[in-house]
Amino acid sequence: MRKVVNFCDYFVICSGNVDRHVKAIAEGIDEGLEQLGISLPGFGRKAKTTEWIVLDAGDVITHIFQKDLREFYNLEYLWQQAKKVKLGKEVLSK
Repeated sequence: MRKVVNFCDYFVICSGNVDRHVKAIAEGIDEGLEQLGISLPGFGRKAKTTEWIVLDAGDVITHIFQKDLREFYNLEYLWQQAKKVKLGKEVLSK
């Protein structure tokens, strides 16, 4: 993303099927970052909406959508000029 925008290096875009799934993904990311000593400013576990949660960890911004909202906003298309990076299994299993 850094070659396209000046506010982050990466966007992580993912989705859940229902609101509880979206919230669980966000809480899992938050807990994992806390274990690494990284706190997310403004992220509260009492999110008012769980259709779209954005977690800003500085250089990495994570967008967690409910599936239909992800398709509607289609961030992948909006930021299509950014290089796509696939995570390896070793990163996903940690």
